[in-house]
Amino acid sequence: MAASVCRVGSTVGRALAKARSPILLSLRRGQATVSYAQSLLGVPETRLTALDNGLRIASEETGHNTCTVGLWIGCGSRYETEKNNGTAFFMEHMAFKGTKKFPQAALEKQVESMGAHLSAYTSREHTAYYMKTLAKDLPKAVELLSEVVQSCALSEADIEQQRDVVLKELAEVEGSLQDVCLDLLHATAYQGTPLSHSVLGPSQNARTLSRQDLVEFINSHYKAPRMVLAAAGGVTHEELVGLAKQHFSGVSFEYENDAVPVLSPCRFTGSEIRMRDDDMPLAHVAIAVEGASADSPDIVPLMVANSIIGSYDITFGGGKHLSSRLARLSSEDRLCHSFQAFHSAYSDTGLLGIYFVTDKLSIEDMMHWSQNAWMNLCTTVTESDVERAKNALKTSLVGQLNGTTPICDDIGRHVLNFGRRIPLAEWDARIDEVTPKMVRDVCTKYIYDKCPAVSAVGPVEQLPDYNRMRSAMYWLRF
Repeated sequence: MAASVCRVGSTVGRALAKARSPILLSLRRGQATVSYAQSLLGVPETRLTALDNGLRIASEETGHNTCTVGLWIGCGSRYETEKNNGTAFFMEHMAFKGTKKFPQAALEKQVESMGAHLSAYTSREHTAYYMKTLAKDLPKAVELLSEVVQSCALSEADIEQQRDVVLKELAEVEGSLQDVCLDLLHATAYQGTPLSHSVLGPSQNARTLSRQDLVEFINSHYKAPRMVLAAAGGVTHEELVGLAKQHFSGVSFEYENDAVPVLSPCRFTGSEIRMRDDDMPLAHVAIAVEGASADSPDIVPLMVANSIIGSYDITFGGGKHLSSRLARLSSEDRLCHSFQAFHSAYSDTGLLGIYFVTDKLSIEDMMHWSQNAWMNLCTTVTESDVERAKNALKTSLVGQLNGTTPICDDIGRHVLNFGRRIPLAEWDARIDEVTPKMVRDVCTKYIYDKCPAVSAVGPVEQLPDYNRMRSAMYWLRF
């Protein structure tokens, strides 16, 4: 496959899907300093338009010579059943095998002749196809994206060839213990619901999915009201709307027999799953409670709370001078090799948790201090903790989107999740509103005396019994 046509695997795709910041400011030496408040006012406006069939077009003009344009679709593994789990991921592979108008060689030649980069990713609720190219080549990029999404060839020969590719990728992902651990966490936390499905799906489905399964999935979910054509960089909104009318006006907005897919509620279940293998050098453990949905007003206080806990890696400098209390303990007492507080937010639920990697003799201590950090959020978080976390969170929001591709991804996901792009100034104002009492109240709502979901992979004999971990979710204070 041509170097310029590639597919973003689930790990990178999820990492990209988690980025959520509007702009990175670059100041040259000798220029006047721009204050943080001024930088918020300088963020370009995101314009939004809808076609008659419901497809939305959103863009941010930044004046770059390059641009990123893509189609974000509201479908992923959550929209699959146990029988067809992995279909969205399989479709991601098939997207670059050619279309009815452009066979694979012709498609690759078109992309390479533009010096462009065509890619895709799939998550539990979203699928994205996007291209980074020169701004002058925007019309051709939109045409190719339209072909990839609407006219994928799906030949039997290509499907059989991609089976082996998907099976090899499944085997590779099994070697990424972080992915394995977090997939197991979803499997136990949302057992019996669609959110328990992994993005890649089981190997048995990869062997049995047929062309008919792929066609049915496209016909059921690739509908105009669930699509967002997003662009960022050297683009004009009027030109993008014109291109969308030319290439996407024919996308259907009707469902067969009016059978509109409705997401069933995903029930959270406090539970655990352990995959013990004493031959592994390190244990990978994740603990989580049910968090807030993407559009919940509690999402910002929880982001601040996670910023208080922070992250740690054994390669970090700082030691006892690290700002996060859990990071200081991890460094001084050698509790773990790394940890990361996370919040995976979905349309109606979320997972708020801590993932850590440690040796087999430190699991119990690390679990104790992780849960202790949660209890501190619920009871004793201070003004200085919150102010530090708010500054760190603002820095993260400003710094993460350092190019047209992350900005475009942010636009696409925001329009799907919220119906609009939330500007940086609004994020900043909502962060400023967070107080220590708000953090304590929101964390008590989601964490205190709640049943956690736990997943563990590796030499996990020392992982405490579930009832012990459950009893550490509250404090008996006299």
